[in-house]
Amino acid sequence: MITDLDKIIVPDSKIIKDAQDLLHEYGNELIWNHSNRVYLFGATKGEQDKLKYDHELLYISALFHDLGLTKQYSSDDLRFEVDGANAARQFLTTYNITPEQIQLVWDAIALHTTPGVAEHKQDEVALLFHGVGMDVMGDDFDQYSEEIRKAVVQKFPRKDFKNDIIEAFYNGIKHKPETTFGNMKEDVIKHFQPEYENKNFCTCILHSKWES
Repeated sequence: MITDLDKIIVPDSKIIKDAQDLLHEYGNELIWNHSNRVYLFGATKGEQDKLKYDHELLYISALFHDLGLTKQYSSDDLRFEVDGANAARQFLTTYNITPEQIQLVWDAIALHTTPGVAEHKQDEVALLFHGVGMDVMGDDFDQYSEEIRKAVVQKFPRKDFKNDIIEAFYNGIKHKPETTFGNMKEDVIKHFQPEYENKNFCTCILHSKWES
């Protein structure tokens, strides 16, 4: 189990610095701290599991994964995860990044709230998913040493993260609650609007235009 945060590689290339600047410009302290913790937890798991992953692509994925919650990148009709993925794609096309690498980042961001799928894809996709799960819900909490947990939080404080992130989710998606159909963010809408009723999967089947 890794106990020293200095053993985790944090890339500092121009593309990383540009991505950090973009997050500073359009995000906020909550998303900044969360995104960096996500990277560090994801990278820690990658090192502990001895995975061969691209640190730069994982970090970029972490920096962009919640940008779809911001006014700058939020669409009117897409899931916020897709908005963040599209923002990353637009950003990466101006750099010397291959289409395959861009697609990898897109998948990592778009799938970061999709359990049962993301953890079975490429390492960068899985590690972003695990990093998000650790920081938001404490998934696999005890697989991270106390030293690492304390060091990450000291560097990027949580403050009142539990309540703040739920509110941030809601503020980012409340104008398009229909995009939460079939995914966990419907729970966020229900938290603030208990009366809200989304589509029902069985009703969609039974009320389709098919005769049987």
